[in-house]
Amino acid sequence: MTKQVAIIGGGPAGLMAAEVLSAAGISVTVYDAMPTFARKFLLAGKSGLNITHAEDFARFAERFGNASSRLRPALDAFTPDDVRQWAAELGTETFIGTSGRVFPKVMKASPLLRAWLKRLETQDVTLKTRHRWTGFDADGYRFTTPDGEITIRPDAALLSLGGASWPRLGSDATWVPWLTDQGTKVHALQPANCGFDVGWSEIFVERFAGAPLKSVSTTSDAGTYPGEFVISKHGIEGSLVYAHSAALRDRLLRDGKADLAVDLMPGRTRDRLARDLARQDAKASFSNRLRKGAGLDGVKAALLRERSPDANRLTPEKLAELIKALPIPVLKPRPIAEAISSAGGIAWSDIDERYMLKSRPGLFAAGEMLDWEAPTGGYLLTACFATGRTAARGIQDWLSDR
Repeated sequence: MTKQVAIIGGGPAGLMAAEVLSAAGISVTVYDAMPTFARKFLLAGKSGLNITHAEDFARFAERFGNASSRLRPALDAFTPDDVRQWAAELGTETFIGTSGRVFPKVMKASPLLRAWLKRLETQDVTLKTRHRWTGFDADGYRFTTPDGEITIRPDAALLSLGGASWPRLGSDATWVPWLTDQGTKVHALQPANCGFDVGWSEIFVERFAGAPLKSVSTTSDAGTYPGEFVISKHGIEGSLVYAHSAALRDRLLRDGKADLAVDLMPGRTRDRLARDLARQDAKASFSNRLRKGAGLDGVKAALLRERSPDANRLTPEKLAELIKALPIPVLKPRPIAEAISSAGGIAWSDIDERYMLKSRPGLFAAGEMLDWEAPTGGYLLTACFATGRTAARGIQDWLSDR
């Protein structure tokens, strides 16, 4: 008899697992709580779907922090080049941007998703929306549906429900207590790739909330990165902040405080800045001295004043030092609902090499439900695809023994 597999969660990991399983002749039904599939995937693609990254694969595979070694077999089996080939087979050609990020040439997620869902339907995958998983029922899985409550008892099931970011799109982490009640360890979900609160003054927020801080570099325990970020009414956000989010979050948890150091003028050395500032007329206004001696004005000059109200009294050497490493103390991460992704999740110690939960044979997990995180840049999607495929292979292997 044909084996029946239920995939609970219709995001990238779940759909990828459905593709692999159905291609192997297994009967697959995908259940999703939302009215349509892959809503977070679609939203992420509105401004250009960053599907993977073209950097050296050895470096790529190390971008997942403490989970890199555990994720490596899945990534080896579905590399960034494989992602691009898979997308091309679905009619979506990709290109490599100047930063190494890979995007569809159409810069949208919707054509790829439409072709993907059509492929799944061709492979006889049953797709059910508005079916919300509500927990376990002995050896079954309960759902609320438009037609009332149902319980299903498949031969195997895969959970691919995401983490806790963007809950309005379906990833609301309601699954956590149901798994912990089953004896599965779940590490606390935390915001990743997120902004941070900063104690700005009211006048600074009024004048500069929404202003981009361009052509800077930033330093934390994560390293030093160039780019830009945005001053928000709450604090700081943007891709350059996200690169440091894990390091800042972890230092806050460990020490109760953390700073992001900003180099406001990365194109000049500290010694040159000191010389240029020393040449300025001492009688000139501080704003003019900053503009002429250091090339700082607008939001950069305002940020310097915000963080060091007495900066105008500093010697040129001390001022140059501050410009090259201006500390921004962060207070806390923004709420997880605002984060691009989440850290934490099902402990790796509680799943086997096939991605099956040790506490519940026949139940597998993939995607952001697992305890890993990665920076933005295509890493998140690639790992979701890869873990979905690996979990599908694990299901095949497990079913073959039944």
